[in-house]
Amino acid sequence: MRSVRNYINTDGTTNIKSTFLSCEKDAETIVRKLFVDSRPYSDELKRLLLINTKDCLDDRTNPVYNEKISNTSLGDMIDEGYIRMKPLIKLGENEEVRSYICLSFDNFTPNANNTYYRDHIIEIDIICHIEKWDLGNFRLRPLKIAGYVDGILDQAKLAGIGTLDFITCNEIVLSEDLAGYCLMYRTVNADDDKIESEEE
Repeated sequence: MRSVRNYINTDGTTNIKSTFLSCEKDAETIVRKLFVDSRPYSDELKRLLLINTKDCLDDRTNPVYNEKISNTSLGDMIDEGYIRMKPLIKLGENEEVRSYICLSFDNFTPNANNTYYRDHIIEIDIICHIEKWDLGNFRLRPLKIAGYVDGILDQAKLAGIGTLDFITCNEIVLSEDLAGYCLMYRTVNADDDKIESEEE
């Protein structure tokens, strides 16, 4: 008969560890770095996501633009789907045209130097309606967004033991209406991600 493994220590702490559990910390850190901790670049990112007009970067005095940017919180951007953790974008028949940042974690592998740690890829998809790409003066909305994202995140420290290291950026086409770029970063997770006891 197999013995039952006890996951709760006598002091109430747990002895389960999983590097997958730090993904939620990393996701929160990434979103905060992009939209809270990196002003004025955070405001430029919000402007590019929220204002889907060609003049979004040039018209700084438009009261409608400025009100939308100042009144939309990070929570609102998540609730309204501008920032997504699910890899699915559905366009309703009368839905407002938007730009999106989709965050995902992929390709977990044991670290070459220490198999206790896991390397993985963080993918940041920047998806924009194709008719909204052109910002004038050879500027493209998804590449402009990618520039701010990469400038803020490359070499950033997350919950693991290393930094975000840029790997590649590839164009992605989801449909005849939606396309953009996928930024990929490599990182290593450590044991920040212990399962908390329900009794704590």
